[in-house]
Amino acid sequence: MEKANKRRGLISVVVVLSLIAFLGFSLVPILDSILKSSQTTATSTPTPTQTAPSGEKQAQLLQDQVRGYELVLQREPDNVTALRGLLQVRLELIGQGVGDIKDAIPPLEKLAKLNPETTEYGILLAQAKERTGDREGAAQAYRSILASKPGEIKALQGLVNLLLVQQRPEAAIGLLQDTLKAAPAQNQAKPGSIDVTSVQLILGQVYAVQKRYDEAIAIYDESAKANPKDFRPTLAKAIVFKEQGKTDEAKTLFDKASELAPPNYKDQINQLASGTPSPSPAADASPEAASPEPAASPSPEGALPQP
Repeated sequence: MEKANKRRGLISVVVVLSLIAFLGFSLVPILDSILKSSQTTATSTPTPTQTAPSGEKQAQLLQDQVRGYELVLQREPDNVTALRGLLQVRLELIGQGVGDIKDAIPPLEKLAKLNPETTEYGILLAQAKERTGDREGAAQAYRSILASKPGEIKALQGLVNLLLVQQRPEAAIGLLQDTLKAAPAQNQAKPGSIDVTSVQLILGQVYAVQKRYDEAIAIYDESAKANPKDFRPTLAKAIVFKEQGKTDEAKTLFDKASELAPPNYKDQINQLASGTPSPSPAADASPEAASPEPAASPSPEGALPQP
């Protein structure tokens, strides 16, 4: 019974937090996006002038590339181009089911160390460590990013998700509250350091997961008051009302959110309101995510940060 309850709790976390995708956050990890793209690339149909190599031959070609990059790194261990190439090929092998996720960790650790300003490496490292079961290592990678960039929303979101999976909601709430408390000083020192609205949206969703609906609604109201043209707080509040069974109030808010939202979000909002949402777009976790331009699906190479 206890195990069943924990499973239902985890499902609730996944279902409720998945709604954040409509609010401007991508909950599909960067790593998963890259691996999925690698699988698609490997199975894509060749043009008439191309001959697709067999899976075995393709894997062998990739293994040869791995050895080539490793030889370069033996001579130049800090060669960023070779490290990126090695990471790229290993991710492609993993996407094909040939490699192991742990193989991506060494080049990611080196790239994160050599490029501390490029936070995507640290986020990929955290996700890879979590996939291998090293949750403490994943948390440390996220915290390392947040120590220098407390407003890095993807790292903040990743650490919150990790804490929720570990059944530590109070730690997640404390992290987000501390970030909001630090925001005025951080943004005064460096404008735009912390996107307060995005942090509030994540905090509200954590409250909703815990069924602390009054606190969720209060923070959404605060966010909506500060950002009257932003559809996300209104949509978030509508979702909470719907969860509570307040269908009339929810419909009014869904309609308002649809009016405020950019065109590429209106269909998803309306489907969510009707109870038959389609897969939500993988939006970038930034204010620009609510812009009219939809986010493009990343390719393995394009998803990696540039040196």
